[in-house]
Order: sequence, then structure tokens, then C-alpha cells
Amino acid sequence: MSAPLYLRIRNELEARIRSGELPPGARLPTEAELQEAHGIGRATAQRVLHELAQAGLVERHRRRGTFVADGVRQENLLRFVNPRLAGPEIPGRHEVHSAAVVRAAEVTPPVDGLPDDTPVNHLVRRKFDLQDNPLAIEYATVPFALAPRLLDADLAHLTMIPYFREHGVPIATSRMYLDPVLLDEPTAELLACEPGTPILRQRRLTWLENGELAESAAYLMRPGLLELYIEQSVRDD
Repeated sequence: MSAPLYLRIRNELEARIRSGELPPGARLPTEAELQEAHGIGRATAQRVLHELAQAGLVERHRRRGTFVADGVRQENLLRFVNPRLAGPEIPGRHEVHSAAVVRAAEVTPPVDGLPDDTPVNHLVRRKFDLQDNPLAIEYATVPFALAPRLLDADLAHLTMIPYFREHGVPIATSRMYLDPVLLDEPTAELLACEPGTPILRQRRLTWLENGELAESAAYLMRPGLLELYIEQSVRDD
């Protein structure tokens, strides 16, 4: 089954941005130009440009047009805790730096709410941008008893909350914390930053219906390559 037309047009423009054919600052076709070139309606043209902007690939300016962004990507903070909130993924590759079953006492960052001897799945993954710069690092810890086959999954693209739902794990609530921290040497090396660099760490805790911990995750974004935002409707209806 072929992809929807709007997605094929978006992917074509994204590929031209990735290849450098459309460099930072280059102007993209207007909605009218997209309509004429592809025989599509205005709503479809708007969706193409809107999703490119959501992914941080382009910037849209009223009356001026749409231009390739200068390398900064955007990420909606709500997507970390709301499994129902979908959106375009940030382009770039994923890497599993390490994946192992260890004692809870051995994981980084430390996990509250689990006895030290609890066996846990511990994942360390990195996200890269289109220029292959380290963009973010993720630490995820899940009790082994909840997901004994977790390490058999496609770990590079694994998303934990959908995984829990798919495997019948009765998760109930999720909470995010934002902590300003200074990068330690191992993490700074993974992010290609200087140790001691100030950074915003996002921590997500997810609990089961019985109140026990299901997952502890931490995300660290490399400064200067990612903009974090929260978007919500302010309409009355």
C-alpha cells in the first residue's frame, strides 16, 4: 500500500533538506506552489508545511514564506508522558549504546523505589541529528519481572509506554520532572560536550495500577541543538 500523497510530498522535501539540496535558509515552495506542482488542495499543502515545521526542519514566517531551519530541532515535552500525543519524529538515527540486565543499585541515574538487588533492564540510547551530531541520550530502567523479554525487542526504536500496553503491563500514571544538572564526564563524552556543561534533564517515572514503579527514564538533550516546547489549544470549544 502506497503512502498518502501528503506524506510522499513531505518525505521528498525532507530528503532534499537532509541531502543539503535545500540548505539552511533556503525558501520552500509556498502552499500555492505546492498545490500547482502536485495537484493537491490547500489543506494538504498546509499539512505538508505544518508537519515539516513541527519536526523543526523549517521555519514559517507570515507573509515571508517557509525556510529551512538552521539546525535547531524542536520536541514537544508532552510527548514524553502522553502516549496519545503523536507527531512527526525528529529525523536522525538512533543508537543503542548499551542494554543489559543489572542490579537496580548499578544503574545511572539512580532509581528510587526499587530495592538495590532488584534485577532490571537498563538501556542507554543515543539520538543523532541529520549531521550525525549526538542530540540526546536516554537512560531507561525497567524491572526485569515486568518485561523479561524486553532486550529481544527492537531497542533502537522502542517506546516504553506502547510496549507496556502491547504486553498487558497495567500502567496507570506517569510523571515528568525537569532538573537542571551539570554534565558528568561519561555523559558529556556521549553527547560530545564539555564536562560541567549545564543541561536540562527530563526524568519520567511511570507507575503500575498497584503503585509500584514500572519505569524510570531520564533524557538529556545536548544544548543548542534542540528546542523544547509545550503546545496546547486555548480555544473555548
